[in-house]
Amino acid sequence: MLYAIAPATFLIVNIILNWELFKKYGFTIKKADKQNEAHIHYNWFLITANCYLLVDMTWGILYTHRDNQVLFPFIYYLTVLYFLFMLLSMLEWTRYIISYIDNKGRSSIFISYGAWIIVAIGIVCLILNRFFHFMFSYNEANEYIGETGRNISFILQISFHTIVSIYMLYVAHKSPRHKKIRYKAVANTGIILGIFLTFQIFFALFPFYAMGLLIGICLIHSIVEAGEKKEKEVHDHIASAMAEDYEAIFYIDLKSDEYMTFSKSQKYMTLNAVETGKDFFTDALQSLKECTYPDDLEYAKSFYNKETMLKNLEGKRSFSFKYRVLINNKPRFFLFTMMRESNSQYLIFYEKDIEDELNAERAQKENQKQNLTFGQIAESLASNYDVIYYVNITDSSYVCYQVNNIYGQLEVNRSGDDFFTESLNTIPQITHEQDCEGLSEFINKDSLISKMENHKDCSITYRLIVSGKSHYTRMTVRKSSDGSHFIICVETIDDEIKRERQHLRELKTEKELARRDELTGVKNKTAYKEFEASIQANIDSGLEIPNFALVVCDSNNLKQINDTKGHAAGDEYIRASAHILCNIFVHSPVFRVGGDEFVVYLRGNDYSTRLELMEKLQKQILENKKKDSGVILASGMSVYNPESDKLVSDIFKRADQAMYENKKQLKSVD
Repeated sequence: MLYAIAPATFLIVNIILNWELFKKYGFTIKKADKQNEAHIHYNWFLITANCYLLVDMTWGILYTHRDNQVLFPFIYYLTVLYFLFMLLSMLEWTRYIISYIDNKGRSSIFISYGAWIIVAIGIVCLILNRFFHFMFSYNEANEYIGETGRNISFILQISFHTIVSIYMLYVAHKSPRHKKIRYKAVANTGIILGIFLTFQIFFALFPFYAMGLLIGICLIHSIVEAGEKKEKEVHDHIASAMAEDYEAIFYIDLKSDEYMTFSKSQKYMTLNAVETGKDFFTDALQSLKECTYPDDLEYAKSFYNKETMLKNLEGKRSFSFKYRVLINNKPRFFLFTMMRESNSQYLIFYEKDIEDELNAERAQKENQKQNLTFGQIAESLASNYDVIYYVNITDSSYVCYQVNNIYGQLEVNRSGDDFFTESLNTIPQITHEQDCEGLSEFINKDSLISKMENHKDCSITYRLIVSGKSHYTRMTVRKSSDGSHFIICVETIDDEIKRERQHLRELKTEKELARRDELTGVKNKTAYKEFEASIQANIDSGLEIPNFALVVCDSNNLKQINDTKGHAAGDEYIRASAHILCNIFVHSPVFRVGGDEFVVYLRGNDYSTRLELMEKLQKQILENKKKDSGVILASGMSVYNPESDKLVSDIFKRADQAMYENKKQLKSVD
């Protein structure tokens, strides 16, 4: 019974120490969980260790009553399980080490096969032991006797643990300092297991191996797991600090496309951001449809492709681009910057709102020489605002100029001694409960002073409760020309909000219909002109543009089909032309820019495989021509050259010329 106390104690301690690991990482390695593979293998090692301790404990309890013949079969098979789980713990330990150092080389393969071979030999010996007592036996008094095979098995495991530990020490020697300590701890764990297995050879009825397992697991817990946890906390702290300067930072695993998001921006969180995700590139494209200003959508899409991003980063430390994002249904320019981490396994992607910076630059270029007095300001604003407050920044005293009585029966003072204190007391009485906190944070003296240092004005939209109904209201804050007062203007914007919402709904529907070709369903000439203008604007502004190419196509024999078979057949021929282009260039937008003329904008994967796709298209056309059935399309392609191409129209002309050359070739084919 005393024998069972030690493994029972070790089992309880092991479960308490590692319960969080079991819950956090589980035991299943999914495709998206490759970065957690080592933790999952470690959990399997812990499970086999726990099974060994459970078997060892149970054996110790039953062995005390070995004179009871009814219990002897259980004692025998528990002995078999004792050796089996010892072998499996060695195997799972080996698998953990290989995945922990993430080494797929020959050494790791050799070690892995070695562990499997020892386990296989051990299992065969345990099976044969039923007939030939090679591993262990029991005498007539049911006393355990270790045979030669047991010692050989232990010596093999000791030798194997020694080899693996030496290998880990070699890896630790070649590793950076922060990894070296953890690798040495793992190596020392293997040494500990080998030492206690040696003791087990000489003291068969004392749970030395169980003790070695616990000491090794505690070493991993105190050095490896604790070190990784501390390192993650440091990384999270750094990322959190950096997030102060950006709307969002994405940390993307280039192997699995999983990502983490760091953001402290309230504006950004209105875009339904998530902290983690399974596929950055898929989620980004989906988010673009919801958040991007419609005129910039096609341009923005061209960047969110893994191959395109990596291509843009070749030979560079970072790569940036900008487009407009809808924040509260208003477009704002964002700057997007990507860079690779030092080990090239991760991509760091930054988002920053630069609308205010751009506005400041525009403001500096404008020549504003007027300096208006407060009286002039009040006079000009009175017709546009319901209430105007003139607040002394030094002592917070104020004068209120009210134009319309939007507060119902609530009495408003014409002047007061402390605008900010009175406002905080009044806000809960007249403001929608969901907006109280935001408005209170906005009307903060120190906060307004800080904002006005870098901005011409700032504003907030909230809802006032008037006669039980909510009304949208905007508060705008500016500084007086001498910088001594805040000019705070309040206006009702219910009608403006309604008009904007209706306009956005109508605009979205109208733009979508206006850009779609009714006959084929692809984008029309209007959409192409807008798209061409967007790309041209970026070329003119000097922005670095992802690689792209234009393919110009023209349907042959359309006039002949219209004349001989009718316009319905001609329309079907045009639809078939669009269909074959969409099927071949599946990742690129197709535009119908004329009666029988199409343009394809090749980007991302389609750009990378452009030659194969063109060959596929032309091969299909030649087959159609030989069979005298199907669509006959002449086609030509031109690639954008950033060093020489200044006009998108020049790229189009080259593709158009190549198309006419192909048309001549098709006519010469029998």
